[in-house]
Amino acid sequence: MEQLINDFSPGLFFMQLIIFGVLLLLLTKFAWKPILNSLKAREGSIADALQAAENAKEEMAKLQADNQKLLQEARMERDKLLKEATDIANKIKEEAKSDAAKQADKMIADAKNSIEVEKNAALKEVTTKVAELSLEIAEKVIRKNLSDDKAQKALAEDFMKELKLN
Repeated sequence: MEQLINDFSPGLFFMQLIIFGVLLLLLTKFAWKPILNSLKAREGSIADALQAAENAKEEMAKLQADNQKLLQEARMERDKLLKEATDIANKIKEEAKSDAAKQADKMIADAKNSIEVEKNAALKEVTTKVAELSLEIAEKVIRKNLSDDKAQKALAEDFMKELKLN
């Protein structure tokens, strides 16, 4: 440090001070303004980028809210469609049950009518057979009973007595 103090030259010091001042003046005039302008431009572009990011963030929030709203509406629409489909399915089931019940009732009624017709036909046939058999039996009994003359006369007399009583 002593050597630094011993080597000090006031002329050299002032010359260096003047050169530094001129250099500072030149830098201020030619370099300082462009540097400051570029820093201001950079600061402005950063501020714009931050504003754009903020706007994008707000836009994303709006889009998310819209998406949530659309999703909610889609869910409500889906629930509505499912409910309608369930109602239609239930209605179709009820109609099918009703139709099946009507068809079953009709089949039962047709079967009852068919049974009644068959029953009446069978009764008529049985009645006809009974009448035929009765006539055959009566004919055989009468032939057997009326095979002699005495039985014929007795039958004729009984028949005449009954006619007179009526």
